[in-house]
Amino acid sequence: MFQGDLFADYFQVYLHDADHPELPDDYTAESIARRLMAGPFGLILHTARNMTVPVCVEWHAERPEPELEAFQHVAEAGVACPTGRLVLAGLTDDVATAPRLAVRPGPIAVRASFAGLDTLDDSGLEGDDRYLVQLWPAQMPEGVAVLKLWPGA
Repeated sequence: MFQGDLFADYFQVYLHDADHPELPDDYTAESIARRLMAGPFGLILHTARNMTVPVCVEWHAERPEPELEAFQHVAEAGVACPTGRLVLAGLTDDVATAPRLAVRPGPIAVRASFAGLDTLDDSGLEGDDRYLVQLWPAQMPEGVAVLKLWPGA
């Protein structure tokens, strides 16, 4: 659905229903450690760098098996997407020009997988971190489920 680079300003990339731009705002130490925050219509991924980062978004007909060995951190949540159009962007990107992703309208399950979190240089600006977002049609329990926790800062 999408493979490219996004500017993760303030260490954040978001995904939300095109007609519902509200994002979660319950920032806590726990929500940052989970690296994923979910609201009714959108979610925020907390990246390792405050820079341009590689992001891949995939659509699946059903829940794919998690690749826990291939990633350092994996979390799941769900959002509603009544329009069938998701907006994908960095926190300060222009919403008007941000990528639109077509999905089946309704509840969407989201898995965010993080790799290369330990590859950042001393400045925290360079690294080989990467982010995989997998989507599939499903109702998820409220909140964020961490399948694999990366304990690093």
